[in-house]
Amino acid sequence: MDFKQMVGEQIRKIRKLRGMTQERLAEQSGLSFSYISDVERGTRNISLESLGKIIQALGVKPAQLFEDIDEIMEHSDNGEIQNKLEDLITLLGERQIEEVDFVLTVAREFLNTIDRKNR
Repeated sequence: MDFKQMVGEQIRKIRKLRGMTQERLAEQSGLSFSYISDVERGTRNISLESLGKIIQALGVKPAQLFEDIDEIMEHSDNGEIQNKLEDLITLLGERQIEEVDFVLTVAREFLNTIDRKNR
């Protein structure tokens, strides 16, 4: 895996960990959806300016982009978030897939509403 692919893969992992779509990351970073997609696949040579926008939109420190995802979760208040995510996994673990899908849909809509409100 080359460096562009490694950076793109980390961006994708962090984005998904944050529950963001590529569209939402593009919107929050001011970059196009196709640019984000190309970066995540490692087919685009990203500029430092664009990388900074993506890092800011993801809400991580620049150094965290090069850390293991588990280490990112251990830093700052993300450890508390990890604990709550584990509680959620336990809560939803024995539910039907349709119920889990419903909870995900409601959560995404709720977060999108908050994001729109905060603009």
